[in-house]
Amino acid sequence: MKHFKFYSKEDILSLTKIRRFETKIGERLQNIKPESEWTEQLQHSTARYVLLGIPEDIGVKANEGIGGADTNWLSFLSSFLNVQSNDFFTGENVLLLGHFDFGDIQYLIENHAYDQPELIDAYRHAVNLVDEAVEAIVKVIAAAKKIPIVIGGGQNNAYPIIKGAAKGLYKAELIPLAQINAVNLDAHPDYRAIEGRHSGNGFRYASEDGFLGKYCNLCLHENYIPQNILMDIHNDPFIDYITYEDIFINEKKNFIQAVAHATGFTEDTYTGIELDLDSIEQVLSSAATPIGVTALHARQYITFAAQDTKAAYLHICEGATQLADGRRDESTGKLISYLVTDFIKGSALE
Repeated sequence: MKHFKFYSKEDILSLTKIRRFETKIGERLQNIKPESEWTEQLQHSTARYVLLGIPEDIGVKANEGIGGADTNWLSFLSSFLNVQSNDFFTGENVLLLGHFDFGDIQYLIENHAYDQPELIDAYRHAVNLVDEAVEAIVKVIAAAKKIPIVIGGGQNNAYPIIKGAAKGLYKAELIPLAQINAVNLDAHPDYRAIEGRHSGNGFRYASEDGFLGKYCNLCLHENYIPQNILMDIHNDPFIDYITYEDIFINEKKNFIQAVAHATGFTEDTYTGIELDLDSIEQVLSSAATPIGVTALHARQYITFAAQDTKAAYLHICEGATQLADGRRDESTGKLISYLVTDFIKGSALE
């Protein structure tokens, strides 16, 4: 399949540090074997979760953000594959599918002499190609009654993930129409105008196209929401939000109460669990913040949401190991590794 690299067992073990008397997750994960059709293998796999990466920053650049969201996948994978396989988490119920590679599209854009407005338009056009590729694979995973775990990349990918999951669950006859809900721990609602695809309007497109039913945004930062978007989400009965200030400054709800409110709001059908890493303070991302939730809050959110929803997917996005402006942090991938294992452990208890 164009733009997607499937991983062999050798690919996985090349990043796994084998050690005597220990077993790592990389030794226990399932993978696709090259000799037969991947969709059939997926259908017959005993894995409940399918892990894949979207290392791209096309959507972030289309939103006029700082590039770097394409750097995190390998860092995450190196950490995740070397988690200990033990009674808490064996790894046997996870299939590591592979990752997308949109480098050819990015190369064509960045080696063309565009002026700034043309460059933004080119990136936004390219996001449509990313959408199509991501939707197609997520749809197959959901139709096989597996749960996609998607590591980004920008939050532009929320749209094709929601769309693909909704179509796949509908095809599997698990929902009566191709529509799911979503909860999102994020400093921003990513509900900007229909102005061409980018990382700031994935949920707007999903809602307008009918694939997103209810949507709850946790820890929205009051300083960074445009008034027109605030009015849109405030007046929409299918959207709810709780600001960071209402939880941590005004103390109207504590954090767990806020998460419970979000999962209660979306409990009527399958729900996508979204986490934008720019909501966590001091984590490297295009919109990195000095004020936000802690890594512990993020782990609690993932665990509670996994336990308290019918999870359609997990999507963790916007993190970076290195940004285009030179900032670097090698720990982002390890944080995501904790969040992924929290999700799997939490959803196993639902």
